[in-house]
Amino acid sequence: MASDLVLLSARLLDPGTGALLPYTALAAGGGRITRLGDDREIRSLAGAATTVIDLKGAVVTAGFTDGHLHPVSGAERTRGVDLSGCRDLAAVRAALAERAAALPAGAWLRGWGLDPNCFGDAPVAAASVGPVLDGVPALIDLFDGHSVLASARALEHAGIDGPRRFEQAAEIVCDGAGRPTGLLLEDAACELVEAAAPRPTEAEVRARTAEVLREMAATGLTGGHAMDANGASLAVLAALEAEDALPLRLRVAPWCQPGADADAVAELIRVQGTGGRLWRVAGVKMFMDGTIDNGTAWLERPDCHGESTHAFWPDPDRYRRVVGELHRAGVPTATHAIGDAAVRHVLDSVEKAQAQARGGAPVRHRVEHIETVPDDTVPRFARLGVTASMQPTHCCEYTRADHTDNWSRRLGEERASRAFRCRDLWEAGARVVLGSDWPIAPYPPLGVMAGARHRRPGDLSRPPHGPEQALTPLQALQGITVNPAWTAGEEREAGRLAVGHRADLTVLADNPLDVADTGLADLPVVLTVTDGRPTHRAAHL
Repeated sequence: MASDLVLLSARLLDPGTGALLPYTALAAGGGRITRLGDDREIRSLAGAATTVIDLKGAVVTAGFTDGHLHPVSGAERTRGVDLSGCRDLAAVRAALAERAAALPAGAWLRGWGLDPNCFGDAPVAAASVGPVLDGVPALIDLFDGHSVLASARALEHAGIDGPRRFEQAAEIVCDGAGRPTGLLLEDAACELVEAAAPRPTEAEVRARTAEVLREMAATGLTGGHAMDANGASLAVLAALEAEDALPLRLRVAPWCQPGADADAVAELIRVQGTGGRLWRVAGVKMFMDGTIDNGTAWLERPDCHGESTHAFWPDPDRYRRVVGELHRAGVPTATHAIGDAAVRHVLDSVEKAQAQARGGAPVRHRVEHIETVPDDTVPRFARLGVTASMQPTHCCEYTRADHTDNWSRRLGEERASRAFRCRDLWEAGARVVLGSDWPIAPYPPLGVMAGARHRRPGDLSRPPHGPEQALTPLQALQGITVNPAWTAGEEREAGRLAVGHRADLTVLADNPLDVADTGLADLPVVLTVTDGRPTHRAAHL
């Protein structure tokens, strides 16, 4: 039988060892790699309907998988004006004013990617942005995805005029007189204004998601671990696959929030494994804290404002019991845990679940973010078999080497100095998976790998933050190929170039292991293949 895809004149890079394989060509059929060999041998496998591509010496490796992203909710969230490039309030005001001037009367002003460092010493509040928001219903997402800034008119539309109590550690931030400042922390508070704002139609969300996924494929992504199933996410993925418009393989973890009762947990267990050929529900996403920048992380000692002292789950023991129930059902959890106390509690909960299960098939739990942890926590990941899911560009883009950023100032010198310990976790034996957390940070995987290697911001002239935590080129490559496959329990069918493995492939103009750290993000992606089909192809091929 003829192959579906034949790639010739290639260099084949094994991400498991970092070695170039002794072959120049590859064949795929039925979504799997079917043969590795020389050009003559593999060319003979082509038929009339085979896609044959001469790669002209380009480097083929296992497809890149983003270990943490939000493709559908991110597509909806990234509406309005992009503020991620703004570095001060003047730039924020100018960007918002330009967009506001183009809006019809009464229309909502949306923005996203706002960095709290833009506020300097001013409070993160609508008043700090200034009169550009006067009389305009505005809702602006801060970069962390855990907070929004709402204008006075938006708060009025939502009926928010003071503080409220929530089942999770959410907050309507108010001034000393009890008046809302516009800053809303965590989902339960943010959703109050979201519910009052106009929402895109399902068709608009589907079209925007398809656009985002095509752009992701063009950067070399063949897959991603999607960390929510919010709204109509699963229906959107199903519709895109039915339209043959799903270019990434997605593993989806729906949320389990505080207040989830027994029926809700049972439903999360029931939906495991549902999906299509290129997407499926696998795992559950949970939250143990919020963010350091907002003062909603869970730290073992308060931050410099006396904040970040509580868990996201008002009853942390209830979280532990839910983890135990999911573990017994064989369901892996992915828990957002940024602060040291949050990470410790997640590991304690997994350890107790493993002890109570008394054997059985291993369940590969994971912790997301892990922004600051002490020495005694680091070796526990390997001992418990818990994956460390890290986002190096969070460190690169939102913190500074001199610790003058909001994140570092809140933590203080000691805790800011143990930031994003990718290398320590790796050397302690943990499986480190790399991701972007898009739309929190940019999704191009070469940029994520570069950040893991050089620990510098977009302005490469600035010094690195914690260069001792930088990964080697091979470690960075494995963090986006081999290790995501392992944490998904798919190491026998993904993450390597081997016969029988999935034909999910990323093809680069040169060997990423030989490219300088500071040049890696600009390495051209010449071909992306998912399930044996090209999803991106450079014009010269």
